[in-house]
Amino acid sequence: MYTTLILNGRRCLVLQKWPNLRFAVSLVQNVSAFSNPFSSASAAADVSPPQDGRKGKTFNVFDLVDSLDLTRKLAESISRKVSSDGKGDPDSVLNLLTSNGFTDSQISSIITVYPRLLMLDAEKSLGPKLQFLQSRGASTSELTEILSKVPTILARKGEKTISIYYDFVKEIVEADKSSKYVKLCHSLPQGSKQENKLRNILALRELGVPQKLLFSLLVSDFRSISGKERFEESLKKVLDMGFDPTTSKFVQALHAVYQMSDKTIEEKVNIYKRLGFDVEDVWGMFKKFPQFLIYSEQKIVNKVETFLGLGFSRDELAMMVKRFPQLLGCSSETLMKKTEFVVEKMNWSLKAVASNPAVFGYNFEKRIVPRCNVIKTLMSKGLMGSELPPMSLVLAITDEAFLTKFVRKYDDKELVAELMTILTKGRVS
Repeated sequence: MYTTLILNGRRCLVLQKWPNLRFAVSLVQNVSAFSNPFSSASAAADVSPPQDGRKGKTFNVFDLVDSLDLTRKLAESISRKVSSDGKGDPDSVLNLLTSNGFTDSQISSIITVYPRLLMLDAEKSLGPKLQFLQSRGASTSELTEILSKVPTILARKGEKTISIYYDFVKEIVEADKSSKYVKLCHSLPQGSKQENKLRNILALRELGVPQKLLFSLLVSDFRSISGKERFEESLKKVLDMGFDPTTSKFVQALHAVYQMSDKTIEEKVNIYKRLGFDVEDVWGMFKKFPQFLIYSEQKIVNKVETFLGLGFSRDELAMMVKRFPQLLGCSSETLMKKTEFVVEKMNWSLKAVASNPAVFGYNFEKRIVPRCNVIKTLMSKGLMGSELPPMSLVLAITDEAFLTKFVRKYDDKELVAELMTILTKGRVS
């Protein structure tokens, strides 16, 4: 058995031993989302597939997640959590899930959402919870579907709490399948946290908030969906602002508004006014990135100082923040690293960066560095002339568009293979 997750069987893997895990797979450094169609053999061919105790056959390490698109960051995070915890037996957890009817794709989904499930004690913790749900009449298909959608139900303690959340999700799923509104009633103490949470989530469901967001809220500890009058007031404000309930920004705005009183919101707006923003600008940024309004004045000032220290003018900073307020959430280290790379390594101007602030939201190792290295390689070979392409043309287009424009257009197969190697290795040069 193994416990790592990878993208579509295309990525290179190396096996390594962990104290409490029979088989494990970790991502090779510098993996990119691009596949290399010119490699002579799959990297997996060099990895001896572990024996799968679940099904009594040789099991290829790619099979479990052949349809799961995981980012490198997530896969590495899961690996660190499992290997460093030192508790439980991930192998036993995976075997237990399989024996209870969960498919490979369902297990992949569960581990992606709730990687700490692998650290649970299969015999003392996870097993009894599954047995309890089955004892209440849950069929195998129902059990696997519900827990695949909301695996963090298994993190809850107490049979009553698990029952309440499980039944709630089940009713929502069944109601949505039939496309009929079902009045969900639960005998919970009036005014209790759980009663408020279920009522509020139902209100959000009626507004069109998707299942995925609803169920995440259900098992969260956010105060914004556990209140009553405050929740209703916050919900009205967010709706009046024009947020679309079907988007994640709606939920983010609800969290932000719930956390702040009208006085606090006014104080936050005044901070940005002192920095030269109009009130209309502030609310325009809030629509793009609701979290930015909860930042402390010190954090905002620190970001301003970082940008000014990098050489941007106050006018350029204001323009960037209006276009891409998410950059205020980036660490100063990230802002400096990306700016220095595109300016010093690629020779794009600060003005070009200011005109393309979304660059601060792109993945440095998987997008910025590999693409820039392809461009530098083409220029060094005299295939692009001496003029650097616009930053937006290199970094803002989709993966497929980049491949078409800068890689696959060449008839030289050796050159194309070289460019693909640069993309897949994502090396910094």
